[in-house]
Amino acid sequence: MGKTAYKKLKGSQSLRQRLVLSTLANTPLLIQDIRAEDTWPGLRPHEVSLLRLLEKVCDDCVVEINETGTKLKYKPGTIMGGKNLVHDCGVSRSMGYFLEPLILVALFAKKPLSIRLKGITNDSKDPSVDTFRSTTLPMLKHFGVPSEGLELKIESRGAPPRGGGEVILTVPTVEKLMAVNWLDEGMVKRIRGVTFSTRVSSQFENTMIHAARGIFNHLLPDVHIFTDHKAGSQAGKSPGYGISLVAETTSGCFISADTTISYAQGEVGEIEDEEKQELTPPDNVGEQIASFLLEEIEQGGVVDSTHQGLLFLLCALSEPDFSKIRVGKLSAYGIETLRSVRDFLGVTFAIKPDPSTGTVILRGMGCGYKNLSRKVS
Repeated sequence: MGKTAYKKLKGSQSLRQRLVLSTLANTPLLIQDIRAEDTWPGLRPHEVSLLRLLEKVCDDCVVEINETGTKLKYKPGTIMGGKNLVHDCGVSRSMGYFLEPLILVALFAKKPLSIRLKGITNDSKDPSVDTFRSTTLPMLKHFGVPSEGLELKIESRGAPPRGGGEVILTVPTVEKLMAVNWLDEGMVKRIRGVTFSTRVSSQFENTMIHAARGIFNHLLPDVHIFTDHKAGSQAGKSPGYGISLVAETTSGCFISADTTISYAQGEVGEIEDEEKQELTPPDNVGEQIASFLLEEIEQGGVVDSTHQGLLFLLCALSEPDFSKIRVGKLSAYGIETLRSVRDFLGVTFAIKPDPSTGTVILRGMGCGYKNLSRKVS
């Protein structure tokens, strides 16, 4: 047991991916200068919570943080998975922030994972749990992840700032991921969606649906948006409402958009009731999100801009064969991911713009990552 060779990095950007890749590639990490210049230096509560989550899912993983939180040492362990785990995500970011890294790590675990997450289910920053259920999980099937044992069950909702939502995520284990040749984005054939409201009138949902359908009905007939009004203990602790829309194309791609309207984090209790900011009314929300979904579709590509990072990671971890994928305009998050993937896995993608459609085609060889700890049944 000699000295551990740490991979040295600086700064707080793309911490999620660095931790995921470090765990999968079994590379110990040393990150310095984490927001060293800020008024509030160091790791944020949600980042510490993510580290605790990885500790729960992995065995023998060591996390050391210095007093100010500006320096982090992370030595990954074996990914175990397991049943009946519980994790409180806190209220500084929603569950969407935790679900993406969790699912990537859990696919390569020793046992299938079943975990109950508590916290904020929908907020305006991260993808909501509805989007995750309708878009992210079907996306994994392209890579050969079995659909049985892969599900997300929403027990109760939680809107910012106080959360109170609960979901149960189950993820099966895979031996390896398939390489994909995924260039055909197809035409949109149907639009599905779900609205939610907690601790506000359920009429808000009908207003949002009416506004969103007003835009979609000119374009295609098959639009169904379901309502999900939670009351009592299932409604979490804060009032809020939101909508998540998914466009399904003829070639089996899912393009999503979502939003949530609620009082922002840290506002309750700090300001007087008279001064509370005006929340966007539901009819505007419906119109905005419908237009936003149409923008995402217009950009082209087989996934929307929020899922680019995950798509690149899955391609990089796939079997040693060429993957070809088409995405719209590269998002900042996607570009960060490509850099992280190059640094940790040594996988680079050839990026070729396709001027006729305004999309980008990426071609790259997977690193052939295999799940060695998985129990063979």
